[in-house]
Amino acid sequence: MYYPEELVEEIRSKNDIVDVVSGYVRLQKKGGNYWACCPFHNENTPSFSVSGAKQMYHCFGCGVSGNVFTFVMKYENFSFPEAVRYLAERVGVNLPEAEYTEEQKQRANRRARLMEVNREAAKFFYYQLRSPQGAVGNKYLAKRELSEETMQRFGLGYAGKNGTDLVRYLRQKGFEDDIIKGAGLASYSEKYGLVSQFWNRVMYPIQDINGRVIGFGGRVMGEGEPKYLNSPETEVFDKRRNLYGLNFARTARSGNIILCEGYMDVISMHQAGFTQAVASLGTAFTQEQANLLRKYTDTVLLAYDSDGAGVKAALRGIGILREAGLTGKVIDMRPHKDPDEFMKALGKEAFQERINRAENSFYFEIRILEGQFDMSDPESKTRFHREIAKKLCQFSEAVERENYLQAIAEKYFIGVENLRKLVISYAGETGGVKPIERPKSGIHQKNNAEENGKRAQRLLLTWITDEPEVYPKIKKYINPGDFTEELYRKAAEKLFRDLDNGIFRPADIISTFEEEEEQRAVGELFNTGLSQNGMEKDREQAFHDIVLAVKKNSYEYFSQRLGSDVNALNQVIEGKKALEELARTHISLSEG
Repeated sequence: MYYPEELVEEIRSKNDIVDVVSGYVRLQKKGGNYWACCPFHNENTPSFSVSGAKQMYHCFGCGVSGNVFTFVMKYENFSFPEAVRYLAERVGVNLPEAEYTEEQKQRANRRARLMEVNREAAKFFYYQLRSPQGAVGNKYLAKRELSEETMQRFGLGYAGKNGTDLVRYLRQKGFEDDIIKGAGLASYSEKYGLVSQFWNRVMYPIQDINGRVIGFGGRVMGEGEPKYLNSPETEVFDKRRNLYGLNFARTARSGNIILCEGYMDVISMHQAGFTQAVASLGTAFTQEQANLLRKYTDTVLLAYDSDGAGVKAALRGIGILREAGLTGKVIDMRPHKDPDEFMKALGKEAFQERINRAENSFYFEIRILEGQFDMSDPESKTRFHREIAKKLCQFSEAVERENYLQAIAEKYFIGVENLRKLVISYAGETGGVKPIERPKSGIHQKNNAEENGKRAQRLLLTWITDEPEVYPKIKKYINPGDFTEELYRKAAEKLFRDLDNGIFRPADIISTFEEEEEQRAVGELFNTGLSQNGMEKDREQAFHDIVLAVKKNSYEYFSQRLGSDVNALNQVIEGKKALEELARTHISLSEG
């Protein structure tokens, strides 16, 4: 839902960032800011800074920046509207009710009823497990060495000896047959009428990212088939877009997520303290699930079964993770079959060691590939090397491909140049990657000049938000158009407009950007590292140099666009005049 800018700013201003962040991490005041170890990456020395004046945070270790909204979004893994609602409730701000069409109201009401019936079914299963008829389920879970605390945390339950008890219970609770059926909890039988397919099974409630029950998995007691039975897809349950355990794993703060194959693997891992474990929902790992994981981590550790089927699934998963831009690694379960079995046999410490030694996914692919060839036979060995070359062509980025090429050549005792020739040969045949081109003279200088121009712009914006009193002294020389990066220009426009109106709210500027990546980038804009050492005269010279660099970069930028940009001529004329004046002007940083 869209919220008016004025309302968003009211909510932000009433949620002091120091108060909000201190509810998550222990802050210590040092100088004008508050400091802590960053909650978003592992560190021993505090580099996470919270500024009450700016109402912003910045980590000098991992580079995250933002305001109170982006902090809550990142820590709680909320969307922007969810963060707005959360912080509004925290300070008692009433949000406007959303306006829906009649069709939207009906659809929303139906979804709400489906959620309600799932929640009620979960309660039914939960209490069935703890009743006398749930003894068989309790015996099974005790054998799996699960504690009562773990069973409560995951809401484990039991479906009785027939499929009519659940339907009778839900009807008594006021749910219509259409809703019970629509939630995938039952279907019609000519002999019994509406009856649940879940009976004589230990039940695993499946929750969405917000902890709401959206479906179920059931493990049969005894030798019945299928061994595991999952809810069908419904209006609230999409197997391809959810992961079991993600509602807990999203706040694990472990720096990675462990992807398993089954419910019990996840539960055993969580019980042992590895609360970052998740599993796909009775289907193969999907691209949609990889995209979902990308919101919470950039590293996924595969903890699949060590048998042939598990290896095949891991190879498939690696490709999906790579396509989603995620780093994949493989945890070696051998000699045990799966994480649950491993944990019971060797324990938490041994599993942590396996995590620490998780195998690079490309190395894993090559190791599995090697097993398909007879390395004692020269012809077979050559075919293996050709297959390596084919796989190296998967890397579109030249630097990454070259790094892997050298590492694999060393690992398998292949000459680097020989392997490179194979890669180039294969790429030539298939139209794949091209040989790495060495940069021509002058390219590095151009890139360095561009980066220096961007850094000067970031430094100036940071300096102004650190010391807003300097703005009146430079406004005659610098305007938002001098910021040649679009994101920088938009931030400068808002900042300068506010300062002209006597307003200083840099944290508010972040909320005007919709995309999370843009919000993070703007936060970094206002927190570029500035040296505070040296005499006042040295600081004044540094400030003058930054202002001059921004103006010079702007002048050169628009000079190159004369004839193609209608605004360029005015910017060039104004820029030349300002540069000449800046060259002979001293900008004092002292008051007055």
